[in-house]
Amino acid sequence: MLGSRRCRGKRFGPPEGGRYIIIVNSLPERIASLAKAELHIHLEGSIRPAIASQLAKRHGVKLDEEGVRRRYAYTNFAGFLDAFKWVTSFLRDPADFAMVAADLAEQLLEQKVVYAEVTLSVGVMFLRQQRAEANFEAILAATAPYEKRGLRMNWIFDAVRQFGAKAAMRVVETARRCTSPKIVAFGIGGDELSLPTADFRAAYERAAEYGLHRLMHAGEIGGPDKIREAVELLGAERIGHGIAAFHDEGLMEMLAERRIPLEVCPASNLRTGALGLQRGDKTATMAEHPLPELLRKGVPVTLSTDDPAMFHTSLEDEFRAARSMGLTEEELGMLVENGFRYAFGLSK
Repeated sequence: MLGSRRCRGKRFGPPEGGRYIIIVNSLPERIASLAKAELHIHLEGSIRPAIASQLAKRHGVKLDEEGVRRRYAYTNFAGFLDAFKWVTSFLRDPADFAMVAADLAEQLLEQKVVYAEVTLSVGVMFLRQQRAEANFEAILAATAPYEKRGLRMNWIFDAVRQFGAKAAMRVVETARRCTSPKIVAFGIGGDELSLPTADFRAAYERAAEYGLHRLMHAGEIGGPDKIREAVELLGAERIGHGIAAFHDEGLMEMLAERRIPLEVCPASNLRTGALGLQRGDKTATMAEHPLPELLRKGVPVTLSTDDPAMFHTSLEDEFRAARSMGLTEEELGMLVENGFRYAFGLSK
């Protein structure tokens, strides 16, 4: 028997400059009440308007919350990357990173998240000529108190694909120098269409030598070939997004057989235009997301928020969106379990 249900309306779409898709649906109380894990969430993408305004003020920039909300509106991936670049320009010293990390911890606890693997854009730190080690030390100090409150956070050091292979290798070497057991993986995000996957083979081999798990953003705006390359050329153990897999039956079979999970982020896919791109229809709605198909083909799938502040979402919202796609309570429960099952930093 299903437990009591909570019903809310959620608007999925850009707050301005685009249309809204209204989803009104119920989420089983049992699912809403379960402790959860977040495996695909970017620290920098969690900067809420109030925090961005405070950061700007610290550095002598006048910026109100409404101004942030206007920047957090986009209908394509390029627009999102521009906004990401803009908001990270206010992260200038270790204290800034500490503030943002503590606020993210608060957000996660509010969402009943007890474990998270947070992606940290070390490649962007280097672009801005910052000391990544000092920033990371401040992040660890700021988030340590949350362990006592029931939240465990580990970290993924992330390079930016369009910055090139040499910059990616620098991120790997920085992860090694930090010598922290809380760094569980190396990954690459950014524009997956910018440079060939093979360019990064040496960086991934080095990461494996250092005992780091490996993941990559692929199949978000690129095709299924980008996912296959990440697995076969780089040894990726998890794929960020990966929604393009639904185009390729053979790829889905491979992911299912090898138990390589896709970190699916529905609101992100809708708001960046990635979903419309994959469906060949700019007007594609959440109802056309391939998550149900992927899950029912046996592909391991986890559910995450990606950049929750920038996509106006939360983990509960993502589960509500999955419910709206027709997932059963049992399937939603599987998504919750997968968050823990495919975590790099939890003992198997």
